[in-house]
Amino acid sequence: MTGATYITLLRILLVPVFAVLAVYYARSFEDGVGNEAYRWWAVVVFVVAAASDGVDGFIARRFSQRSRLGAILDPIADKLLVLTAVITLSVVQWGEDWSLPIWFSGLVIAREVVMIGGVAVLHILHQDVRIHTHWTGKVSTALLMITLAWVMLKIIPITPLYPTSLTAVFLVLSGFFNVREGFRQHHVHIHDELLS
Repeated sequence: MTGATYITLLRILLVPVFAVLAVYYARSFEDGVGNEAYRWWAVVVFVVAAASDGVDGFIARRFSQRSRLGAILDPIADKLLVLTAVITLSVVQWGEDWSLPIWFSGLVIAREVVMIGGVAVLHILHQDVRIHTHWTGKVSTALLMITLAWVMLKIIPITPLYPTSLTAVFLVLSGFFNVREGFRQHHVHIHDELLS
């Protein structure tokens, strides 16, 4: 356990806090007007959790606190935070017609399942997985954060369907390129084995 790992654990613990605050905000509309304090606390918790990703990475590099446990927990914490936010904001309404469409959370989950499944298959086949980030992956991550901010901040009075649809296109594209890269690495591995 290092300082960086404790920060990663804090990020994991903040995930259910965000979800509870988001649900309380949605339920507050049953009384007529939403309790904005719940929304802003949910936003603060999400921002702190998201920012902690950069902080724990900086501490791990700067103070040589890289650990096997941290390397395992960090991506898990990232996925938990994003998936919880997407699912929560799909299930609950943050005002009239102000949420992510349910198909979007299904798309995000399906993409993660395909990516994790592909890596698992390559490991089962005893192949080294070299992760190459395609530019569409970086764009889809940025768009996903913008989409979540669009829903949570409620600054732009335009339906979240527009940023959601654009994000969905890049999620599908980046997923396609990742799967293609996985097949390429598999074929290279088979080719190298045949030559050896």
